[in-house]
Amino acid sequence: MSLDARRARRFAAPSAAAVAAAVVTMVVNPTLGASASAPQAKAKTPTAKNVIFINGDGMGAATRQAARLHLAGLGGQLAMDKLPVSGQLTTEPDDPKAVVTDSAAAATAWATGEKTYNGAISVDVDGNPLATLGRQAKAAGKATGLVTTAQVTDASPAAFFSNTANRSAQDEIARQYIEVSKPDVILGGGEDWWLPAGSAGAFKDQPAEDPSEASKGTKGDLIKKAKKAGYSYVNSADQLSRAKNGKLLGLFANEEMFQQRSEGQGDVYSPVVGLSTMTSKALGTLDKNKKGFFLMVEEEGVDEFAHANNGARVLQSMQELEKTVAVARAYVATHPDTLLVITGDHETGGLAVEESDAADESGTGVSAEDGPFGIRGSEKKFYIDWTTSGHTGVDVPVTAVGPLSDRFTGKHPNTHVYDVLRQSLTRR
Repeated sequence: MSLDARRARRFAAPSAAAVAAAVVTMVVNPTLGASASAPQAKAKTPTAKNVIFINGDGMGAATRQAARLHLAGLGGQLAMDKLPVSGQLTTEPDDPKAVVTDSAAAATAWATGEKTYNGAISVDVDGNPLATLGRQAKAAGKATGLVTTAQVTDASPAAFFSNTANRSAQDEIARQYIEVSKPDVILGGGEDWWLPAGSAGAFKDQPAEDPSEASKGTKGDLIKKAKKAGYSYVNSADQLSRAKNGKLLGLFANEEMFQQRSEGQGDVYSPVVGLSTMTSKALGTLDKNKKGFFLMVEEEGVDEFAHANNGARVLQSMQELEKTVAVARAYVATHPDTLLVITGDHETGGLAVEESDAADESGTGVSAEDGPFGIRGSEKKFYIDWTTSGHTGVDVPVTAVGPLSDRFTGKHPNTHVYDVLRQSLTRR
C-alpha cells in the first residue's frame, strides 16, 4: 500500500461506529468458482478471537542467538523460536533526519500501518492522529491490555493506545489511556507520570538508586481518576495476585522496572513483579471477554541494557522474556483461536556473538567485548561484541503461531504487523 493510501486512513477522534463502518468497507471476501455460471462459495478466511503481541524491545537476530546459546545451549531452541512460522521485518522510519528507527516510530508502524518520524506516537509525518489497533480492537468489542517492564506510557505500548506528536508527553499518554482508549489492563512501571510533582505515590521520590526519579505529571492525580473510572489500582505483587476481575491498573516502579546502567555501576534487573507474572494476570483478566482480546506485551530490559552495553543484564532480560513466551504459548495451547506474534521493534547495540579470541581487538567503550558467557550444557563460552550504544537498522526476526500467522512468512516492512493484526482483530 502506498504512503498516500495509508495517510488517507487517518482520523483524529474515531468513533466506534466509524471504525466498524471502515472495517466493513475495507474487507474483501474472496470467492471461488471456475466460471461465471458456476456457483460461487465464500472462501473460509481464518480469524483470531485473541491476539497476543510480544515485543522484545531492541531484540535483533543476534540477541536471540546469544540468548539461545546461554539459555538453551548448542542445538537448543528458545520457546520463541519454536513457533512454526518465521520471517523478517524491516524497520526504517519515515524521518527526514534518520534512517534508523526509534521505538516510537517502529511501534507506530505496528499500531497504525503508517511509517512516521522518530519520536511520534501514532501520528503521521504531519502530526495528524492515526487510528490505532488498540482503539480498533475496543471498537470491535474486544478487551484490550498492555503489559511492560518499561513505563506503561513508554513509546511502544503508547503507540497502540494514544496519539501524541512527542513520545516524551507521558502524562498526556496516561490521560488518554483513562479518558480515551481505556485499555482494560495496564501493568508496568512509570508511576511518576500519573501523579503531579511533589505528590509521591507508592514509590518515593528521589530514591537512592536513582535520585532523578520523582513524580512529574501535569494532568492531576491520574491514579485517582483511574479509580473513579472503574479501575482497581495495585502497586505490589501481593495486591496484583489478589486483584479481582475487571479493569486493572498496576504501577510497580517510578520509571522502568529496573536500573539500566553499565555492569557494576548500579545496574539492577529485579522487577517488583516479573513480566511473566504480569502477563499471566493480564491473560486471566482479559480472557473473561466473550468476544476476545488484544494484549500487547513488552520486555524493555533488552533494549535499555543493550544501550548500556550490559550483556549480562540483556541475557537476564531475555530469560524473563522467555518465561513470558512460555506463559503465552501455554495459553495458545488451550486457545487455538489465538494469534501469538513475537518480534522486536529494532536492534540495539549492534550486538555480535563472537568466539573467545585473545588476538581480536576488543576495543573500549561501545566497541568493547563483553563476557565470557556460558553456553548451557557445554564447557564452551562466547563473547558479545558491541558496535554502538544506539539502535541499528538491521532487519528483526518475527515468529508466530495461530490464525493468520502464515502471513508473517517472508520479508515484510514493519507496517505488515498492522495489516495482519488488524484483520485478526476486526474481522469475525
